[in-house]
Amino acid sequence: MKKNAVVITDKDSIAVATMDLKEGDLALMFINNESHEVRLKNDVAFGHKLAIRSISAGEHVIKYGESIGLATQAIQAGEWVHVHNVESERGRGDQHA
Repeated sequence: MKKNAVVITDKDSIAVATMDLKEGDLALMFINNESHEVRLKNDVAFGHKLAIRSISAGEHVIKYGESIGLATQAIQAGEWVHVHNVESERGRGDQHA
């Protein structure tokens, strides 16, 4: 199996695409040296994130074993994960109180 997505830890809820992937493609990755695959529900560009399991609205999105933000809506396995469905907990630099 040639992987086309990377998962850093088994705690992660997302993977990162290592090439442009199209809706319907299989994202192929290893988690703890075991093969894992997820059918994509959206196009995912190189370097972008995709959900490797369902993530509930309000749930932490995990990358590198750490929260990178909260899901603003339910995200299904295989969906593109980006600013349209995740909000940083660290605050936005473009919005000031």
